[in-house]
Parts: sequence; structure tokens; C-alpha cells
Amino acid sequence: MRQTGSNLPRVGQYNRALVLDQIRLADGISRVELAGLTGLTPQSVSGIVRRLIAEGLVLEDGAGTSRGGKPRMRLRVNASSGRAVGVHFDPAELSAVVVDLLGRPLATLRRPPPPHADGPQLAAAVADLVGTVLERAAVPREEVVGLGLVTPGPIDHGRGLVMTPPQLASWSRVPLKRLVAEATGLPVTLDNDATAAAVGERWAGAGRGVANFAYFFLGTGVGGGLVLGHQVHRGSSMNAAEFGHTTVEPAGGRCYCGNVGCLEMLISPGAIEAEVRRRLAAGEGAGSVLRGAPGLDAVNRAAAAGDAFAGQIVDAAAGYLATVVVNVLNVVDVDLVILGGRGLRHVEERVSRTVERAVRTRPLARDLHTAQVTLSPLARDAAAVGGAALVLYAAYSPQVSSLLSR
Repeated sequence: MRQTGSNLPRVGQYNRALVLDQIRLADGISRVELAGLTGLTPQSVSGIVRRLIAEGLVLEDGAGTSRGGKPRMRLRVNASSGRAVGVHFDPAELSAVVVDLLGRPLATLRRPPPPHADGPQLAAAVADLVGTVLERAAVPREEVVGLGLVTPGPIDHGRGLVMTPPQLASWSRVPLKRLVAEATGLPVTLDNDATAAAVGERWAGAGRGVANFAYFFLGTGVGGGLVLGHQVHRGSSMNAAEFGHTTVEPAGGRCYCGNVGCLEMLISPGAIEAEVRRRLAAGEGAGSVLRGAPGLDAVNRAAAAGDAFAGQIVDAAAGYLATVVVNVLNVVDVDLVILGGRGLRHVEERVSRTVERAVRTRPLARDLHTAQVTLSPLARDAAAVGGAALVLYAAYSPQVSSLLSR
């Protein structure tokens, strides 16, 4: 599936973003090829490219192979023409990354968040982190397009509020967007961390150029993102794709969201730790290296090292995840499923194989179309890169919503 433009003057900004997006994805393309991909006239493409070169966003980078006549100049994005900062606030970690216009990390930094921090204290910590990571990247603050701040949801996008994130019981309607903007002096975009990670995959990861994909983010909780028809699907409240709050065990425990048997209640780090503790107390796990109340990282490491008991825990969690992946495929029928987040560390391939088996054998349309399952190449930094990508996506990528705005 390709995105096509319009030659109507009222959508000139959309067409400009569309041309820039195709140049970015191709990393070496001619004006004639751009016209074929976008459906725009050669004259429209030439005019848009001329302006993009004048703005410094696009470079002419040598001539391609000629098929007779004058060789066609290849166009590439000027990666240094746009820089953005992404910050991921997870209750277990605060991370920041500086990226160029192609989404390539220039510097990355991680720290533990301040213990029991309120909104102003966290904003101060973010400001310090951003200042340090910009120094490491040797990027002046005035060259930064903006800061993408991503947190666990739900989020009130209109007011810039973090509502009631998991594991932060004292937080309610915190105006984090305003606080961080005041602390850093940068324009701030606030979004759900899993949605941001999906945007990061579209910009610089496994979702580059893919029209329809679902992203599953395993961090402190279980989140997700949907890209449909090249556009991020957000839903009415801007909190779509909360895959972690899909019921997979109707008789399961009550989730903090008010539902029962949610995926997040079964495979989040806290849920895994509780399950291991319960089974060890029941006398299971003889011969296992796991003792006491091991965290998810210890369980995953043990499973990767061949511990049978830890392997059972990981495989059960992967099975629950696979069930939700199949449900999502039956609803939206995407081409690609991307798995990412720190919750997969050490067992990425093992979990991916379980999901792949389910995707091959269980969706209703499996005989017509089988989605690909892949691991995020952005790995641990997916959400932070996604935060930076949110800024670039809003500034430079074609948004269908812009065609409907007045």
C-alpha cells in the first residue's frame, strides 16, 4: 500500500511532508521516482523539492544510473537539519536520547528516577538529564526542534496531564507537559510511551515504510501502538491500543483499571514476580536457581540459561501475549507485529517464536494472509527514540488529519 498526494493547492503542506517522507524512506531517490510513488505531477514534485533544498532539509547527492539522457540526481534527507530529544519516564528508569532527522541516536543517557518524586521534582530531573545528553551529543539547544516526553498512560492529551499511571499511586492529573516545558525551555510533546515507541518504529525501526502494523511494548506494564494506513491510530480519547488491558483470563484477578484478567495482570514484571513467589511457596521449582522473590530480569536470565522452571514461567507469559496478538490480528488484520520493550530482555527469541506459532495457526484469515512477527531493533531505547520521533513525525511526516483541519 502506498500513500498518494493531491495536486490541490489547499493540501500543499501535506504534499510537502509526503515528498519529504518518501525521500527519507528511500535514502536516495530521483524526482521522477518521487512522482511515481506519490501520484503528484512532476512539476509539483520539482517545486516541492526545490523548496526543501532551499530550506536545507534535502540534499542532492550525486547522479544515479542513466537509462539514456541526463542522469537523474539522487535526493537524500539532510540528517543534521533536524534534531530532537526524547525522554522516557518509566517508574523504574528515566532515559533520554538525542536523534537526528533520520532518527539515528547521537547520544543516550539513563538514570534512576528520583524516588517518590512529584511532578516538579521529576521535571527538574528531566531538565538536568536533557542538558547532560545534549552536551554529550554536542547539539546546541537552539538546534533542537522539540522534546518528546513519554510516560505510561492514560494521558489527557488536550491538557497535557498524566492521569493515574500504574505503580504511581500518588500521581493524579499531573501537568507534566507544562512542568517539563518550563524546566527545559523546550517545546514539549507528551504522549503514551507505547504509542511513542510505535512512532519510533515507523520513523527509524522495523515499521519503516510499513502501512499497517501493531506494536506491543513490554515495560513496567504492557502497552501498544497501531499504525493503520501509514497513520498512527489514536482513538477518540487519544489512548487507543491499550493491549495490556485486554481480558485473557475471565476468572483472573481484578486489574487497577477496573477490568478482570487483563494481560498486564498476568505478564507485567510485578505479575511475573508474584507468580514465581507463589509457585515457589507451593513447593514447585525444585532444582531451579530462582529463590525468594526474583524480579523479571532474573527470571528471564534463568530461562535463557536453561532453567526449566523459569522457562515455564516465560513460556506461560508468552502464551498469554500470543493470545492477545491473535485477537488484535483478527480485529485489524495488520501486516506486521513488532515486539519490544525491556520486559523481553534475554528471552526475545523465545517469546517471538511462541507468538509466531500462534500467528501462523490461529488467526481467522491465516490461509489468506500471515502477518510477520519481528523484534524491535530499537530494543531498550524504543520509547525514548519514539519520544524524539514524535517531534519529528509531527513536524515532517504527512498527517491525514491536516487535510481535514481548517
